[in-house]
Amino acid sequence: MRKESRKFLERYLNNASPTGFESSGQQIWLDYVKPYVDDYMVDTYGSVAAIINPGKDYKVVIEAHADEIAWFVNYISSDGYISVSRLGGSDHQIAPSMRVNLHGEKGVVKGVFGWPAIHVRDRMKEEQPSLKNLFIDIGASSKNAVEEAGIFVGTVATFEGDVMDLGKDFITGRAFDNRIGGFMIAEVARMISEKKVKLPYTLYIVNAVQEEIGLRGAEMISRSIRPDVAVITDVTHDTTTPMYDKKTQGEIKCGGGPTLTTGPAVQNNLLKMIIDVARKKKIEFQRTTAGRSTGTDTDSFAYSAEGVASALISLPLRYMHTTVETVHKDDIDGVIKLMFEFVKQLPAGTDFRYFK
Repeated sequence: MRKESRKFLERYLNNASPTGFESSGQQIWLDYVKPYVDDYMVDTYGSVAAIINPGKDYKVVIEAHADEIAWFVNYISSDGYISVSRLGGSDHQIAPSMRVNLHGEKGVVKGVFGWPAIHVRDRMKEEQPSLKNLFIDIGASSKNAVEEAGIFVGTVATFEGDVMDLGKDFITGRAFDNRIGGFMIAEVARMISEKKVKLPYTLYIVNAVQEEIGLRGAEMISRSIRPDVAVITDVTHDTTTPMYDKKTQGEIKCGGGPTLTTGPAVQNNLLKMIIDVARKKKIEFQRTTAGRSTGTDTDSFAYSAEGVASALISLPLRYMHTTVETVHKDDIDGVIKLMFEFVKQLPAGTDFRYFK
């Protein structure tokens, strides 16, 4: 990975961009990608589309989502303890003893998810972490002190967990789901620019908001762009780690390459083209299935307007929705290369319909 790319990746991932509050991360992303594109658009809720070769009739999207899971301050007790509700699929089981940043009106306030010591818990009937008993401690002794610090009901809290290398092959941290996708599509834009690739269509590099609460950002911006083709990238589970059942969840492994999904939302002719590109360029890939929805922004693009030929290229990831989400460096390179090679070879006007 280039030194400049790694610097961008770390700054982008270490910045908090919870669902509905993505603007600071979106600005970081846009500032990085601007030199490589011709134009850009920003919608009302903060989704961004960087545009290459604008004004063509045929429109192609490559997309990732920008938001991360988080917590809302939901209640402040008289003695200064903070109860929370979920913002997206935040995991209550990992919360106790975690450090958090509360993004208050006066700036970031540090806090911790407290938990009773093991010495005083009854092991025969001890409570498990839940929204009923989780609380954040910011070192305040009253509700008034919490509010004086700029923390109110509706303040967002995110886990700490900066990027670091894990061994020589892996990178770990929070919010790889799915700002690693934003990083990968930005690198595709850079490669198109630096390699002076001339596309015969307009390419929209879309970084969408609010995926974690129902694919909402993609739903909105897909209606604005009305593309002919959309290739989405997100993360998927490495099922070779402990506690997965490969018979029901498939076999996907970090280091095994990009993962291609087959399912109703995935247009089969488009999928075949991507597979052909992978084989031709000798890009190792894996396969998985989605019997109903993919659970990613692929669904919003596929079913928008009259229907958009859509496909999903996923990055294998360990420990999703934790502060130690972990990915393989080779897989990052593989997804970037596959998306780049796909957009480079796609003819304008390609009709993906099954029959005419």
